[in-house]
Amino acid sequence: MRVSKRLLRSHPVRAALALLVWAYVQLVERTTRWTVDDGPLRDLVAEGRGGIAAFWHGRMMMLHRAWTPRPLPFYIMISRHRDGAFIARAIRRMNVHAIGANRKAGSVSAMRGLKRLIDDGAWIGITPDGPRGPRMRARGGAIKLAQLTGRPVLPVSIGLSNRRVIASWDRFYLPLPFGRGEIRYGRPIEVPRDADPQTLEACRQQLEDELNRLTHELDRGFGQTPVEPAGGAAPERLDAPAPPT
Repeated sequence: MRVSKRLLRSHPVRAALALLVWAYVQLVERTTRWTVDDGPLRDLVAEGRGGIAAFWHGRMMMLHRAWTPRPLPFYIMISRHRDGAFIARAIRRMNVHAIGANRKAGSVSAMRGLKRLIDDGAWIGITPDGPRGPRMRARGGAIKLAQLTGRPVLPVSIGLSNRRVIASWDRFYLPLPFGRGEIRYGRPIEVPRDADPQTLEACRQQLEDELNRLTHELDRGFGQTPVEPAGGAAPERLDAPAPPT
């Protein structure tokens, strides 16, 4: 077993790494000049109900800022793997709650649990291309959750003038301090309760297109070459939301 894997099994090591991640995020957040175009979010929050937010896996690092200033009860699905436990510990410091994703649980049970949170006024964050891709290709879990709850899916993305794109499957967007940042929300996607499979697929494609539109516009706005979706087709299965890690 590699030394790095043994170290990551240590609770003190994971706690120290989570603290370092939180400290780095705080540095980026406080040294970045932010612009937030949150009109679509304000309209949904004004209804006094919970909601569903969707963002690409590679852009998730700073997106807690999109919710915490209000503040809103915000949850993200996290794998029960040890890497997920590390991430859950880190985001707890950012006022984001983790939901442990159990791969053995049925999708219907998972959906009902998420629906209860939304009915209680919480927001659920979903990475529709997580945890393993293909990059920037949406699965249908967010759309099925919107159908079940009657709440629209709100696409959101982030761009930064000072960042590095990691050569990972999701082209992870690593924010760097001392720059400009923008968070932008897209058009909410309504999903009819009685949607047939063709309508669900149309909504899934709409979500994918809207997230990619936002992401490309933000990249171009900062003079960067846009990160492109993976060449493979998106999965057609419309099941429970996949955990982001």
